[in-house]
Amino acid sequence: MKEKYYISTAITYTSGKPHIGNTYEIILADAIARFKRAEGYDVYFQTGTDEHGEKIELKAKEAGVAPQEFVDDVAHTIQGIWDRMNTSYDRFVRTTDKKHEEQVQKIFKKMYDKGDIYKGEYRGLYCTPCESFWTESQLVDGKCPDCGREVKEATEEAYFFKLSKYQDRLVEYIESHPEFIQPESRKNEMLNNFIKPGLQDLCVSRTSFDWGIPVTFDPKHVVYVWLDALTNYITNIGYDVDNPTDEFKKYWPADLHLIGKDIIRFHTIYWPCFLWSLDIELPKQVFGHPWLLTNNDKIGKSRGNAIYADDLADLFGVDAVRYYVLHEIPFANDGNLTYELMIERYNSDLANILGNLVNRTISMDKKYFEGIVPEIGVAEPIDEDLKETVRNATLHTKEAMDRLRVADAIDAVFEIFRRSNKYIDETTPWTLAKEGNMERLKTVIYNLLESIRIGAVLLHSFLPETAEKIYHQLNTDKNDFESIKEFGALESGKSVNNPEALFARIDKDKFLEELQK
Repeated sequence: MKEKYYISTAITYTSGKPHIGNTYEIILADAIARFKRAEGYDVYFQTGTDEHGEKIELKAKEAGVAPQEFVDDVAHTIQGIWDRMNTSYDRFVRTTDKKHEEQVQKIFKKMYDKGDIYKGEYRGLYCTPCESFWTESQLVDGKCPDCGREVKEATEEAYFFKLSKYQDRLVEYIESHPEFIQPESRKNEMLNNFIKPGLQDLCVSRTSFDWGIPVTFDPKHVVYVWLDALTNYITNIGYDVDNPTDEFKKYWPADLHLIGKDIIRFHTIYWPCFLWSLDIELPKQVFGHPWLLTNNDKIGKSRGNAIYADDLADLFGVDAVRYYVLHEIPFANDGNLTYELMIERYNSDLANILGNLVNRTISMDKKYFEGIVPEIGVAEPIDEDLKETVRNATLHTKEAMDRLRVADAIDAVFEIFRRSNKYIDETTPWTLAKEGNMERLKTVIYNLLESIRIGAVLLHSFLPETAEKIYHQLNTDKNDFESIKEFGALESGKSVNNPEALFARIDKDKFLEELQK
């Protein structure tokens, strides 16, 4: 039996098309899921859409369509972008699915029967775009602390969840499970800024709009956003209040909830308390990833600076976009995206370091050995240095991925390609050919081909299309992690295929001029 690994992204709100900052999360999750599969785990990777709420109801009204039609259209767009970015999710969930809605109603009733949900009246300051209530002290310059928009006073009958009941248990759990919230800075923020100052009971129903899941025993109320949205992580793998399925028992608890740092408090305060109310084990880890900025500013449609993943893919290719967002966002710090930076990274890393290496090496094998993978001939000490770099890079890639340091993992993979380029300069294959030193040349070309193969196997989780193209050019099916445990699995005597450019260099000035037009 393979060990299971359940990874989820946050579900994307269906208020409109997701920008590249939103799309970063699904690409990051996909890289982790693919790597875990390659390591031999039974991976379950879930993503999807969050489709209820007042904001959706208003957006649908503006568009002149029913809310269901509105969310159907947006969900289709979101799933299309996830597919375009070559993400390998196992299930795309929607909170308007009948199965989910039925389970949310059961969950609400169970919490109510247990005494964890009670009826009251809400008085507060409400931000419609964020669907969040705030106290006066939480506002920033009198506006919503999350989005900076105006808030309005609201009073309505509502049901509340007793967050305060679980406060001490939550503090104890987070302090005794340091791995639960990552990075550590987010853990400290949650404890010191939100939990220890005192948890307020949470509004979990609304009566001022209709687009939501009705409360079965009080149908003028609809279940409010977080109790509906967060429970998707269990309802879609077969959780049932009365009879949880075998699938649920197999995959829960989730190994990783991958979410943006802006919604980490909902996943590390509300969600654990909901699960305890249901007597369910907590997820093993919640990782609040940093943001992708553009020109060092937060990306947003309202800011007029939104860049979309599918547009970038049209300009640069899917794998170039994947490479940029995975490589340029460090573990705990925000990354920055501009067209200029993307072109520079594309040319320096993808075209020069990787693309040029593969093209040169395949071309030399064609020229000197008629495209046949040579057998090892004469060895020299410099060969061991290359092999040691490859071995270390393999180890460092796996270590970095264990710690979710995806940018560091990609750097480790590219160390193989950088060292291989240096190895070409050190061994000068063209000189060996000119001198007729073919036994030495055989070793050099073999070592380069094998280094590229191992690099491609490690690269596959991050740039799957590019890795597949490299396998094709090498004409090899030695493409799993088992095949990179030792240097030398590439079979001698087989013919490589013709070299093809992986990434053509971009003329920056010309590109930006065309973009401006």
